[in-house]
Amino acid sequence: MNTAATPSAPTRLRIDFVSDVSCPWCAIGLHALEQALDRVSPDIEAEIHLQPFELNPQMVAEGEDTLEHLGRKYGRSPDELRATQDMIRQRGAALGFEFRPGARSRIYNTFDAHRLLAWAETVGAPGAALQLKHALLSAYFTEGLNPGAHEVLLDKARAAGLDGDGAAQVLASDAYAEDVREREAFWTGHGIHSVPAVILNQRWLVSGGQPVEAFENALRQAAQASPAADQPA
Repeated sequence: MNTAATPSAPTRLRIDFVSDVSCPWCAIGLHALEQALDRVSPDIEAEIHLQPFELNPQMVAEGEDTLEHLGRKYGRSPDELRATQDMIRQRGAALGFEFRPGARSRIYNTFDAHRLLAWAETVGAPGAALQLKHALLSAYFTEGLNPGAHEVLLDKARAAGLDGDGAAQVLASDAYAEDVREREAFWTGHGIHSVPAVILNQRWLVSGGQPVEAFENALRQAAQASPAADQPA
């Protein structure tokens, strides 16, 4: 008689990851979250839904010098900002993400990046939008490229395995603009005013670029508190 226990089915979680591609803490948070998911696998499986948030929705197309913008926005000196950037570089390196010194010299408008990500979620293969998200974070923080420039967006879309012609059509129009604005309004209307914001099963909020251990603990707690009936299909 075979008495081997039948493996239990994994607990499934929905994760809404609210972020901007020009947010360094969002890059840290995404990598830490994914590493936490690796730690809890195979007991917990998650479906990540990328949600838009613009740190600088009124930013002009040509962008603005990073230190000037952040100094004015937060009232901090250039030396203080450089110290913060150095700390961010160290946090990123520990997670395997490179914040290249001097790469983020300007801050840009990211609305078109969010439109393209929204499109990628509807037409791409599973994981394509997340792959594009990673590519855009690297484009900005590692390569020093403008994540709002159409040529950059098209290049990264193709690299993520998405249809280049389809991406070009989206960028040449106002497609997904209303969808992005509605989702941005939804999240700000629910109290999200800083990112990253990670919402587990539409119930529990984890704010900021937390360490891997913090995300791991949150995932396990959410899984333990989530009845099977609440699991996403």
